[in-house]
Formats: sequence, C-alpha cells, structure tokens
Amino acid sequence: MRSIREAALGSVAGAVEPASDTTGVTFHRSSGTTRARLGDLGFDFMSAIPSGVRIEAMTDATALELDVELTKILMPGTAATGTAFDLVIDGDLREPVVTDEQNLIVVDPATGGMELRPGGPATLRFDLGEGGEEQRVEIWLPAAAGLKLLDVRIPDGASLRPAPAEAPLWVHHGSSISQCSEAERPTGTWPAIVARRAGRSLLNLGLGGQCHLDQFVARTIRDLPAAAISLELGINVVNADSLRERAFVPAFHGFLDTIRDGHPTTPILIVTPIVCPVAEDHPGPTLMRADGQVHVAARPAELGDGALTLTRIRELLHQHTGLRRKEGDENLHVLDGLALFGPEDVADLPDGLHPNAAGYRRMAERFLPLAFGHEGPLR
Repeated sequence: MRSIREAALGSVAGAVEPASDTTGVTFHRSSGTTRARLGDLGFDFMSAIPSGVRIEAMTDATALELDVELTKILMPGTAATGTAFDLVIDGDLREPVVTDEQNLIVVDPATGGMELRPGGPATLRFDLGEGGEEQRVEIWLPAAAGLKLLDVRIPDGASLRPAPAEAPLWVHHGSSISQCSEAERPTGTWPAIVARRAGRSLLNLGLGGQCHLDQFVARTIRDLPAAAISLELGINVVNADSLRERAFVPAFHGFLDTIRDGHPTTPILIVTPIVCPVAEDHPGPTLMRADGQVHVAARPAELGDGALTLTRIRELLHQHTGLRRKEGDENLHVLDGLALFGPEDVADLPDGLHPNAAGYRRMAERFLPLAFGHEGPLR
C-alpha cells in the first residue's frame, strides 16, 4: 500500500476549509478567520466534526485505507459507541465501517468539568472490489466525532483522482438538529439522506449549538457557489438565550441581506424550529440535567421582556419572511419545522431536544418533497 494523502485531499467535498498541522488534516466547516476571531472551543470542535464531508474519487483500487484520529464527546453514565464511516460505490451504499478507537471527552453537564480519555489512532479499511476498472467511490466521514485525517493509502499500482462534480451544490445551515450526531451512520443524517435522493452535492453547515445568525456564517454562504440554500434557524437562540426579540429581527434581516449580496436570486428556504416541548412557550436558556433530559432555566418575570420562545420565533420567521417577499424577494420561502418533526413525533425525541436516528429519517422523508419535490422551492 502507498500513501496518496495529497491526492485524496483534492477529492474532498463538503468542507469549507482544511486545516493542516504536522500530523494531519482537519476538515473544518468554517473558516480559520472565523475560528480565530470567535475564540470559542465549542465552536472549533463542532466545526471539526465532518458531518456531510466525504471523499469523492475515481479509482481502480481494490481497497482504500484511512488513518484517522477521532474525538467524541460523552456524557457521564452513557456508554461510548463506535464511530461509523460510510462507503458508496457507483451510487450503491455499502455496510458502514466502524471503529472503537477514539479519544473520549467526558463532560459533566452540571459542573462543566471535562475528563479526557485518550485513545489511539484508528485505521479503517474499505474493500472496493476486484479493481482494474475505475469506479466512483465516496467515503462519508463521521457526523458525531471530530476527525483528523492522518493518511490515505491504496495498493501499489492503483490510481485515484477527484471524481467530476455531477450535482448542483445545496448549502444547508443549522444547529445540532442539522449536524445530526444521533444518526446511526454518516449517510443517515437527514440532510445527507435528502441530498443523495435529490441528486444534490451537500455542504452541511449544521453546527451543534452554534446557529445564532452570525454574520461570519452568512459571509461564508454568500461566497459559496450554491444552487440552493436552506437555513434551519431558532433553536440555538433559545438554547443559549443569545438574542432577545429586539436583536433577533435585525439579525435575521442582516443575515439574509449578506447572503443576498452574493446570491440575489438563489432559492432560500427558511426552516423554523422543530418541536422542543420544554421551550415551546417558555424562554431559554435550556440546560441538560444529569439524567440527560433538557429543561429550561427559571428566570424572574422582570427579566422576561423580549425573551424568545420557540412559538414566538416561528411567528417572527414567518412574519419577516413574508415581509421580504412583499418587498420583492420571491425566491425566499419558509417551511414550518413542525411539519418536519412535531408534537406527534416526541417519542423519537429521547432527550427532549434532539431526534433519534428514526426521527432524522422521518425528517428527511418529509423535507424531500416539501423542498425538492415538483412544487418545492429548492427544486
């Protein structure tokens, strides 16, 4: 086997910017300038989780090996699960390749304390068949673990080159509900399911806990060659109590204004929050209890003026999307998140906030026709 890491880097899709050090490459879903200016370890870690990132290559190799370093967050009292990678050959999804070799960061939600349990690098082998003829190979990287790529190898005498771009780019931004760490496999996130079925090239800017109408995200989207854009907005604003109504409304308009600077007519779909029972009519912040369930923090009534609930955020997103449409932006649309995952679906909301794998599959089944169907705004 011989190293082809540099050639493989040219075959990576779904990342914003690779960051290299002396040992390997991290495929960030944000820019280095963003991370340096924000200076937030939580944002940096979510950016390094390669949800939707994949290698797309043409190769005649019989096998391909990846050396990676993985890091996963673990809550106390929960068991670590393996990290899955997906293999697609000429459009055919194969069984996932799973490794248990990973660093674990155990986080205590009550105190914020962290314990590192180091693990070694992992080697994953993907069997590609008899070889001899080129085939299109996709390797989808994990949606639930930070990843650094250390090396890529194929057999001596085999070749690998970037696969030609075959699909228009769909850029999606959102929260952990779009990053989908609870999915069973990388192609099991709802954006990945939708992209594969709709024939779109996915760039998933769903960043767990980090969807706050930040201008640097809007500028990133502005500068991408997107054919379609969707924005799942609102839940993190409540989770962190990061914006009151007075700031939320101009932040929403400013976010869209920036995107429209680069995409004056590109279809944009606003997705309002899915259901979160504890925050429907009670403002955040939301916190995680020791039992893994979310709850909202109590606040004195005198501090509640302008605080946002999910119900109010949905009203504002519908209202102000409608306002912009009246101003002439006919390529701006809104989709009620309750149509994707509503009160009738809470059995698949195990922690009260995040859908499980079955819930994400249901979201994909519903989003696909509403967004990319015959009458869908992103078709």
